[in-house]
Amino acid sequence: MGKLVSENTVEGGNSNVAESKPGTWATDGLRSMDKSVFNKFRRIVYEASGIHLNDKKEALVSARVAKRMRRLGFSDHRHYLNYIVDDESGTEIVHLLDAVSTNLTHFFREDHHFKFLAEELSAWHASGQRRFRIWSAGCSTGEEPYSIAVTVLETLEGRNADIRILATDLCTEVLGKAIAGEYSTKKMEKVPGGLRSKYFTKKGRGEAAVYNVGDRLKSMILFKRLNLSVVPYPMSGPMDAVFCRNVMIYFDNQVRRKLLQEFYRLLKPGGCLMVGHAESLTGMLSGFKTIKPSLYRKT
Repeated sequence: MGKLVSENTVEGGNSNVAESKPGTWATDGLRSMDKSVFNKFRRIVYEASGIHLNDKKEALVSARVAKRMRRLGFSDHRHYLNYIVDDESGTEIVHLLDAVSTNLTHFFREDHHFKFLAEELSAWHASGQRRFRIWSAGCSTGEEPYSIAVTVLETLEGRNADIRILATDLCTEVLGKAIAGEYSTKKMEKVPGGLRSKYFTKKGRGEAAVYNVGDRLKSMILFKRLNLSVVPYPMSGPMDAVFCRNVMIYFDNQVRRKLLQEFYRLLKPGGCLMVGHAESLTGMLSGFKTIKPSLYRKT
């Protein structure tokens, strides 16, 4: 990402606190984050990712940043801010974004979206289509794109089809977990038993058991890091369907409009957009027709 502008550098700090550098630790522990420091953190996050952190997120940001600071040995938020700004490699801002990102998901979340996808796939195939491209924009730890892959295979089983799924996320940590494709028994609760045995390999017993995604599913999916706030996206389309669920709630309307414009560009005519139920897109969906709440079609 390159170096952040130097105006983000924070001056000052409590002179009674030892200067914090990676590998050092002040004995009095972390100081609380004051409002001016929180404002600088959220400005950095917004400029780097488009994620809008409102005042209600202050405690959450403070707690998550604290974990990263402890790992590096910082005890003063101002010193950590300066460390981010001075990091010309851009590596630390990626770690900061990983820290503040929320990644809650499970297999077949909002299952009506997958039922709808199956219906569309059947109709498209019946009309003669054989090439299918689907994008999971905000794939988190991988449950969504693997759910899409299972849905596609179950729908088009035995039929001639060229299938590719793109799965992207801003957070490098969750992408690593998605690529690994290993899930606990608890995380597999939403996957029907028959599909579990068909597409996953179980290791261990009881609650300690884990499930590994099979090669057949993995071969269908390309995982990539992508910052959705930076347009245009490095894809040309056309996409048949885009899943962008519970992602836009973290953006302001300016960034949401950019996302929707890009989704419209990349989707084929008649292609579908799935969003989260909590995401209100009223007044921003020019060119899309509402099928039902959270489901839209490019006109």
